[in-house]
Amino acid sequence: MKLFRFVNIFYSLTIVGLLFYSFTQIDLSLSFSKFPVLYEFQKFFQEIGYFNRPISTVLFLIIIFLMFIFYGYFLYKANKKELKNKDLWVLILMTSGILVFSYNAFSYDLFNYIFDAKIVTFYNENPYFHKALDYPNDPMLSFMRWTHRLYPYGPIWLGITIPISFIGLQIFIVTFALFKLLIAGFFIGSCYLIQKINKNLNKDDGNFGLVLFALNPLIIIESLISSHNDIVMIFFALWGIYLFFNGRKILAFLLIIISSQVKIPTIALILPIVLSFEPLASKLNIDKNKLILLFISSMTIVLIFVLTKMEIQPWYFLWILPFIAIHPKNKYLSIFIFNISLGLILRYTVFIFNGNWDGNGLVIRNSLTVLVGIIPVSFLFLKDKLINKL
Repeated sequence: MKLFRFVNIFYSLTIVGLLFYSFTQIDLSLSFSKFPVLYEFQKFFQEIGYFNRPISTVLFLIIIFLMFIFYGYFLYKANKKELKNKDLWVLILMTSGILVFSYNAFSYDLFNYIFDAKIVTFYNENPYFHKALDYPNDPMLSFMRWTHRLYPYGPIWLGITIPISFIGLQIFIVTFALFKLLIAGFFIGSCYLIQKINKNLNKDDGNFGLVLFALNPLIIIESLISSHNDIVMIFFALWGIYLFFNGRKILAFLLIIISSQVKIPTIALILPIVLSFEPLASKLNIDKNKLILLFISSMTIVLIFVLTKMEIQPWYFLWILPFIAIHPKNKYLSIFIFNISLGLILRYTVFIFNGNWDGNGLVIRNSLTVLVGIIPVSFLFLKDKLINKL
């Protein structure tokens, strides 16, 4: 018990370290406050992130490796059924409560979400037909990226963000905080649904699946730090799956549609849902576990298709990790999730060290992901199969 408390304290300190580290990546054109103390605080961290890149890289790696050590420890405790549900939720809520105050260090997408809603609430225009560059005098353009693109998401996401934009009263720091809080809420909701689904499947290892998802450093960074709307898409998909397993199949189908109208990838879940309606389910012998496997397979196919069209982006793996978290516990899947998550996060070190993605950065990023994320579990799988044959 004392060891667990000791680990919790140091895990909390690591999360606080991640919070502070996120401030090192604040865009040089962005100033959150003109108040002298806060401005100097921001400049201090920017000095590390932009002008002391070797130190910044070392700090990032220390924090990440500590997070994965704790992640491995919590997975071990959950596997041994020594992690109480209350303690697990304290960890989840503490992590969310701290990182809701973070800067979106590894992605500029949050600024695009804010501006897309602003086009409606401030400029009274339609973001499907107007882009950020259409408003060249807006001060947000000085620290945004992808200002040339039209709105790429579904109307449900726009419907969620427009009220937040109104409540923010066009005050950037207030709106920024509200968006961070919004997405943190969807993260917590997704964690809750994963646990509910696992209980519905009568698992005695439900907390293992929840740890696999909720305390995964990749999920934490992409959901709570970078605040990608993929977690919103996942929330509605998980809600639909939860209702499906509770017999409310029509409403479940509608929620999958809603999920895909946040972001399109979960449209792939419609086919498994349709196959699970009678009489197809009986003819195809689809039970709950097979259905989850179909969810994972469908989202994996979508992911592979997207990766053939563009570069690997770490947050794309949010499309499959939640469904693996509700799959019956599997040693190889668990190790794969651990390794691929580390391999994907390490991609950021290339930018942190170089300050850009150019040159041989792509080769290095892909090599890190393959060497850390794929080769070890492949080697373990082949070794076990060979031993079994012998």
